[in-house]
Amino acid sequence: MKKSKKMLDKKRLEEINFPYEEVREVQDDLILSVQNALEKGKNLIVHAPTGLGKTAATLAPAVSYAVKNKKTVFFLTSRHTQHFIAVDTIKEMKKKFGLKVLGTDIIGKKWMCVQPGSRLLRTGEFADYCRAVREEGKCEFYTNVRDNSKVSVRAKAAIDELEPFNPMHTEDIINHCKNKKLCPYEVSMLIAKKSSVIITDYYYLFHPQIMQSFLAKLDKEIEDSIIIIDEGHNLHSRIRDLATEKISTNTLLGAVREAKKYGYDEALEWLVAIQDVLNEMSKSMKHNEEKLVDKKKLVDKINKIRDYDSLTAELSFIADEVRSMKKRSYIGSVARFLEAWKGPDHAFTRIITMRDNVTTISYRCLDASILAGDIINSAHSTIIMSGTLTPISMFRDLLGIENAVEKKYESPFPSQNRLNLIVPLTTTKYAARSNAQYKEIAKVLGRILDAIPGNALVFFPSYFLRDSVNSFLECRKTIMIEENRMTKEDKKELLDKFKEYKDVGAALLGVVSGSFGEGIDLPGDLLKGVVIVGLPLQVPDMETKQLINYYDKKFGRGWDYGYVFPAFNKILQNAGRCIRSSKDKGVVVFLDERYVWPQYTRCFPEDSDLEASKKPEERIKEFFNSI
Repeated sequence: MKKSKKMLDKKRLEEINFPYEEVREVQDDLILSVQNALEKGKNLIVHAPTGLGKTAATLAPAVSYAVKNKKTVFFLTSRHTQHFIAVDTIKEMKKKFGLKVLGTDIIGKKWMCVQPGSRLLRTGEFADYCRAVREEGKCEFYTNVRDNSKVSVRAKAAIDELEPFNPMHTEDIINHCKNKKLCPYEVSMLIAKKSSVIITDYYYLFHPQIMQSFLAKLDKEIEDSIIIIDEGHNLHSRIRDLATEKISTNTLLGAVREAKKYGYDEALEWLVAIQDVLNEMSKSMKHNEEKLVDKKKLVDKINKIRDYDSLTAELSFIADEVRSMKKRSYIGSVARFLEAWKGPDHAFTRIITMRDNVTTISYRCLDASILAGDIINSAHSTIIMSGTLTPISMFRDLLGIENAVEKKYESPFPSQNRLNLIVPLTTTKYAARSNAQYKEIAKVLGRILDAIPGNALVFFPSYFLRDSVNSFLECRKTIMIEENRMTKEDKKELLDKFKEYKDVGAALLGVVSGSFGEGIDLPGDLLKGVVIVGLPLQVPDMETKQLINYYDKKFGRGWDYGYVFPAFNKILQNAGRCIRSSKDKGVVVFLDERYVWPQYTRCFPEDSDLEASKKPEERIKEFFNSI
């Protein structure tokens, strides 16, 4: 959509409680699109690059409509920073217009828990642990909120204290409740029950086992909800992950030790037998080999140990007993997997993998729409937005969105401030990989980095390729390396160090799907360039092959939906790190000959303004000298 003159005057902006003095260019069109969708009960899919002001443009009209029509707005985001922005937007609306509306910020229950060590648990393990300690009355934070299932006087007093400061960031709620010896999650849910706006994670509305209980606890109906989904490009993969279960021989080893430690002799025999079943199923497999597994094959083998359903129920009961003595139960993980394994075949696949002498068997969801479609289409309106919802039709199909209006906006930032440059001199194509090719990539990359006057992020398809190229890389910049599986603290430390080099220039070498590929902001002079080395099109694994086959049968677009477009969306997220405001100036380099091939060029957004050059250092210097 091309830029247009502003269509909303001050009076109309006040009618929707728009919290800022000025409406940005094109932002007003988005506001009108949201209003129209709400009034007609339609869904809205929005591709809108960074800088458009999506949060305010969707929240203001949605909250205003919700208050007038007794609806609830659920603003869903996986990013911590977006929680802050959404909370602050509601605060500004209340401050400027005296809006009488309650809002609640709720993150993952595990991250709100103040029990020592709870954050170390996996999500499924935490859910089981939390249920066990609540049912047995062993969590003082919970029992201080609930008095014989009723809300305690203590909890009511805390809520009254918090209300004048509403909405509050989750961290503030957690600290307040911890001091009062109250469960932050339970207190937040009590506030949310009275709230018109709830800012939370995808998990609460799209987890197959969580959504019903979450809405019931809030006494809210999905039909009376307005759902705003931020960073919507991640939603389909998140939902598939939520609906996937797996166990490994390592999980079973932990379960065996657990049964020994707590004296569950009969369960010990079962678990050893299940371990033997997995080892038998993978005994002829080589390292890194994967193959499909038939549901009946595993069920029949376990039925020989004991009746499958009885064994699953017994392990689940034992796991609850274990959790009364410690937080984590490996036996519970086994029980949860066995329960999931008997699920439907349609839209799922079953895979066994041998890697590093560890066997993993998984029940994986292929189709997010089987969970997302009903929720999205049952709501009054669902608004899904991102800067990389391209092509929109793919996300509509993958999420099963019906009755939708589709809107596509160009970047609001000056086009002269960015250079998108394809350099078709090298490739990371699998057939071309060699030390000679890595050396050539390093040579070209070094020239590009030296031409960028400041910090640069470099993204590779994998750590192996990054390290292979880096061994030959020579440039004037200080080189920093992203390590695999960095902690939150490690990531922050490296990013802070990187920022310190903004005047002299450093190059941070990471991977497309790593810690720095999305969700970080380096505005102004903190970042001057992004280089994407190669295309992250790895040899398809078994799950990818199954996705391609499934999407081909359902949409006739298997290769695009299951392989090419997901890879391209990752690099577009990487590229988006460069220009984060109207004043930022920078270059994005796509270093691979395949980027000029038509089957890949078509994947770029229409407003990319791509150039190609075999003398990238000259073009980059020319660009920075002209601004």
